[in-house]
Amino acid sequence: MKKLLFSFVFVLGSFAVAQAQSGIGVRAGANFSNLEGDLKNESRYQNKVGFHGGLTFGIPVIENFFFIQPEVLYSTKGFKYEDTEIDVPAVGLVERDGKMDYSYIDVPVLAKIKAGPIYFEAGPQASYLLNVNNNIKESLNGEAYSSTTTKRELDGLQRFEIGYAAGVGFATSSGISLGVRYNGSLTDFVDENPEDYFEGDLTNARHSTIMATIGFTFGR
Repeated sequence: MKKLLFSFVFVLGSFAVAQAQSGIGVRAGANFSNLEGDLKNESRYQNKVGFHGGLTFGIPVIENFFFIQPEVLYSTKGFKYEDTEIDVPAVGLVERDGKMDYSYIDVPVLAKIKAGPIYFEAGPQASYLLNVNNNIKESLNGEAYSSTTTKRELDGLQRFEIGYAAGVGFATSSGISLGVRYNGSLTDFVDENPEDYFEGDLTNARHSTIMATIGFTFGR
Protein backbone atom coordinates (compact mmCIF):
# COMPACT_ATOMS: atom_id res chain seq x y z
CA MET A 1 0.00 0.00 0.00
CA LYS A 2 2.83 2.40 0.84
CA LYS A 3 4.52 1.64 -2.48
CA LEU A 4 1.26 2.22 -4.33
CA LEU A 5 0.68 5.49 -2.49
CA PHE A 6 4.25 6.62 -3.20
CA SER A 7 3.86 5.77 -6.87
CA PHE A 8 0.59 7.68 -7.07
CA VAL A 9 2.13 10.77 -5.40
CA PHE A 10 5.16 10.55 -7.70
CA VAL A 11 3.02 10.38 -10.85
CA LEU A 12 0.77 13.19 -9.61
CA GLY A 13 3.78 15.34 -8.76
CA SER A 14 5.39 14.70 -12.13
CA PHE A 15 2.14 15.64 -13.88
CA ALA A 16 1.87 18.86 -11.86
CA VAL A 17 5.47 19.81 -12.72
CA ALA A 18 4.87 19.11 -16.40
CA GLN A 19 1.73 21.22 -16.37
CA ALA A 20 3.57 24.05 -14.64
CA GLN A 21 6.31 23.94 -17.28
CA SER A 22 3.89 23.57 -20.18
CA GLY A 23 2.89 26.74 -21.90
CA ILE A 24 -0.39 27.80 -23.45
CA GLY A 25 0.17 30.60 -25.90
CA VAL A 26 -1.13 32.58 -28.83
CA ARG A 27 0.39 33.11 -32.26
CA ALA A 28 -0.41 35.43 -35.18
CA GLY A 29 1.23 36.91 -38.23
CA ALA A 30 1.42 37.18 -42.00
CA ASN A 31 1.23 34.46 -44.65
CA PHE A 32 3.03 34.69 -47.98
CA SER A 33 1.41 32.01 -50.11
CA ASN A 34 1.34 30.68 -53.63
CA LEU A 35 1.04 27.34 -55.43
CA GLU A 36 3.56 24.66 -56.28
CA GLY A 37 3.29 21.63 -58.54
CA ASP A 38 2.89 21.06 -62.27
CA LEU A 39 1.32 24.41 -63.13
CA LYS A 40 0.74 25.03 -66.83
CA ASN A 41 0.88 28.84 -66.61
CA GLU A 42 3.02 29.71 -63.59
CA SER A 43 3.09 33.45 -64.37
CA ARG A 44 -0.69 33.54 -63.93
CA TYR A 45 -0.32 32.79 -60.19
CA GLN A 46 1.60 35.17 -57.97
CA ASN A 47 2.41 35.48 -54.27
CA LYS A 48 -0.48 36.56 -52.05
CA VAL A 49 -0.39 38.08 -48.56
CA GLY A 50 -2.73 36.56 -45.96
CA PHE A 51 -2.69 36.01 -42.22
CA HIS A 52 -2.82 33.36 -39.51
CA GLY A 53 -3.69 33.27 -35.83
CA GLY A 54 -4.49 30.79 -33.10
CA LEU A 55 -3.45 28.87 -30.01
CA THR A 56 -0.31 26.91 -29.14
CA PHE A 57 0.50 24.46 -26.35
CA GLY A 58 4.10 23.54 -25.51
CA ILE A 59 4.59 20.20 -23.73
CA PRO A 60 8.12 19.74 -22.30
CA VAL A 61 9.77 16.39 -22.90
CA ILE A 62 13.30 17.40 -21.88
CA GLU A 63 13.21 20.53 -19.73
CA ASN A 64 14.30 23.70 -21.53
CA PHE A 65 15.47 21.69 -24.55
CA PHE A 66 12.89 19.48 -26.29
CA PHE A 67 9.15 20.13 -26.55
CA ILE A 68 6.13 18.79 -28.41
CA GLN A 69 3.98 21.70 -29.55
CA PRO A 70 0.51 21.14 -31.02
CA GLU A 71 -1.26 24.20 -32.42
CA VAL A 72 -4.67 25.18 -33.80
CA LEU A 73 -4.47 28.01 -36.32
CA TYR A 74 -6.84 29.83 -38.67
CA SER A 75 -4.85 30.45 -41.84
CA THR A 76 -5.56 32.05 -45.22
CA LYS A 77 -3.68 30.72 -48.24
CA GLY A 78 -4.04 30.88 -52.00
CA PHE A 79 -2.67 33.07 -54.76
CA LYS A 80 -2.93 36.44 -56.47
CA TYR A 81 -3.93 36.75 -60.11
CA GLU A 82 -1.59 38.25 -62.63
CA ASP A 83 -2.61 41.90 -63.07
CA THR A 84 -4.34 42.74 -66.36
CA GLU A 85 -4.79 46.02 -68.23
CA ILE A 86 -7.30 46.74 -71.00
CA ASP A 87 -7.24 50.00 -72.99
CA VAL A 88 -10.90 50.66 -73.84
CA PRO A 89 -11.41 53.28 -76.61
CA ALA A 90 -13.29 56.40 -75.47
CA VAL A 91 -13.30 55.06 -71.90
CA GLY A 92 -9.73 54.71 -70.72
CA LEU A 93 -7.44 52.21 -69.07
CA VAL A 94 -9.19 49.47 -67.12
CA GLU A 95 -6.96 47.66 -64.61
CA ARG A 96 -7.97 44.46 -62.85
CA ASP A 97 -6.35 42.52 -60.05
CA GLY A 98 -7.63 39.81 -57.79
CA LYS A 99 -6.83 36.94 -55.49
CA MET A 100 -8.20 33.59 -54.38
CA ASP A 101 -8.43 33.14 -50.61
CA TYR A 102 -8.52 29.58 -49.25
CA SER A 103 -9.31 29.64 -45.52
CA TYR A 104 -8.10 26.69 -43.43
CA ILE A 105 -7.91 25.38 -39.92
CA ASP A 106 -4.33 24.11 -39.57
CA VAL A 107 -3.32 21.68 -36.82
CA PRO A 108 0.47 21.20 -36.80
CA VAL A 109 2.12 18.95 -34.20
CA LEU A 110 5.72 20.11 -33.98
CA ALA A 111 8.87 18.78 -32.38
CA LYS A 112 10.62 21.86 -30.99
CA ILE A 113 14.26 22.07 -29.95
CA LYS A 114 15.62 25.06 -28.03
CA ALA A 115 19.26 26.15 -28.22
CA GLY A 116 19.30 29.08 -25.83
CA PRO A 117 16.94 31.73 -27.18
CA ILE A 118 16.97 30.12 -30.66
CA TYR A 119 14.48 27.36 -31.45
CA PHE A 120 13.97 24.93 -34.33
CA GLU A 121 10.66 23.22 -35.10
CA ALA A 122 9.32 20.65 -37.54
CA GLY A 123 6.47 18.18 -37.79
CA PRO A 124 3.34 17.01 -39.61
CA GLN A 125 0.27 19.16 -40.18
CA ALA A 126 -3.39 18.40 -40.88
CA SER A 127 -5.56 21.07 -42.52
CA TYR A 128 -9.31 21.47 -43.08
CA LEU A 129 -10.68 23.77 -45.78
CA LEU A 130 -13.41 26.12 -44.51
CA ASN A 131 -14.23 28.31 -47.49
CA VAL A 132 -12.93 29.85 -50.72
CA ASN A 133 -13.43 33.49 -51.76
CA ASN A 134 -12.66 35.10 -55.10
CA ASN A 135 -11.77 38.80 -54.68
CA ILE A 136 -11.68 41.07 -57.74
CA LYS A 137 -10.83 44.78 -57.83
CA GLU A 138 -11.08 47.02 -60.87
CA SER A 139 -9.98 50.59 -61.50
CA LEU A 140 -10.52 53.04 -64.34
CA ASN A 141 -7.68 55.43 -65.20
CA GLY A 142 -6.11 54.77 -61.81
CA GLU A 143 -9.27 55.26 -59.73
CA ALA A 144 -10.96 52.28 -58.07
CA TYR A 145 -14.57 51.78 -59.11
CA SER A 146 -15.39 48.11 -58.41
CA SER A 147 -14.60 45.59 -55.70
CA THR A 148 -16.40 42.25 -55.42
CA THR A 149 -16.00 39.14 -53.28
CA THR A 150 -17.61 35.94 -54.46
CA LYS A 151 -17.82 32.79 -52.37
CA ARG A 152 -16.80 29.77 -54.42
CA GLU A 153 -18.25 26.28 -54.12
CA LEU A 154 -16.10 23.64 -52.42
CA ASP A 155 -17.25 20.82 -54.69
CA GLY A 156 -14.25 19.04 -56.19
CA LEU A 157 -11.79 20.46 -53.67
CA GLN A 158 -9.95 18.41 -51.07
CA ARG A 159 -11.43 19.36 -47.68
CA PHE A 160 -8.74 17.56 -45.64
CA GLU A 161 -5.05 18.00 -46.45
CA ILE A 162 -1.91 16.44 -45.01
CA GLY A 163 1.27 18.45 -44.98
CA TYR A 164 4.26 19.51 -42.94
CA ALA A 165 5.74 22.55 -41.23
CA ALA A 166 9.29 23.56 -40.37
CA GLY A 167 10.73 26.76 -38.97
CA VAL A 168 13.18 28.65 -36.85
CA GLY A 169 12.73 31.47 -34.37
CA PHE A 170 13.84 33.45 -31.37
CA ALA A 171 12.13 33.28 -27.97
CA THR A 172 12.68 35.57 -24.98
CA SER A 173 12.43 34.59 -21.31
CA SER A 174 9.33 36.79 -21.02
CA GLY A 175 7.38 34.49 -23.38
CA ILE A 176 7.56 36.57 -26.58
CA SER A 177 8.74 34.78 -29.72
CA LEU A 178 9.45 35.73 -33.32
CA GLY A 179 9.72 33.13 -36.03
CA VAL A 180 9.63 32.14 -39.68
CA ARG A 181 7.94 28.91 -40.73
CA TYR A 182 7.30 27.09 -44.00
CA ASN A 183 4.09 25.13 -44.62
CA GLY A 184 3.97 22.62 -47.43
CA SER A 185 1.25 20.23 -48.53
CA LEU A 186 1.59 16.58 -49.54
CA THR A 187 -1.85 16.44 -51.17
CA ASP A 188 -3.29 18.27 -54.18
CA PHE A 189 -6.09 20.63 -53.17
CA VAL A 190 -8.14 19.92 -56.33
CA ASP A 191 -9.68 16.52 -55.63
CA GLU A 192 -12.18 15.84 -58.46
CA ASN A 193 -12.12 16.79 -62.15
CA PRO A 194 -8.90 18.85 -61.95
CA GLU A 195 -9.05 19.31 -65.72
CA ASP A 196 -12.07 21.59 -65.19
CA TYR A 197 -10.65 23.71 -62.36
CA PHE A 198 -8.99 26.89 -63.68
CA GLU A 199 -9.01 25.38 -67.18
CA GLY A 200 -6.82 22.50 -66.01
CA ASP A 201 -3.96 24.76 -64.93
CA LEU A 202 -4.02 23.40 -61.36
CA THR A 203 -4.10 19.66 -62.03
CA ASN A 204 -1.31 18.91 -59.53
CA ALA A 205 -1.35 22.09 -57.45
CA ARG A 206 -0.51 22.28 -53.75
CA HIS A 207 -0.42 25.17 -51.32
CA SER A 208 2.97 26.60 -50.38
CA THR A 209 3.13 29.13 -47.54
CA ILE A 210 5.81 31.07 -45.68
CA MET A 211 4.68 32.39 -42.29
CA ALA A 212 6.17 35.34 -40.41
CA THR A 213 4.82 34.95 -36.91
CA ILE A 214 4.89 36.48 -33.45
CA GLY A 215 3.81 34.53 -30.39
CA PHE A 216 3.36 34.87 -26.69
CA THR A 217 3.40 32.06 -24.10
CA PHE A 218 1.54 32.72 -20.87
CA GLY A 219 3.00 32.05 -17.45
CA ARG A 220 6.64 32.50 -18.38
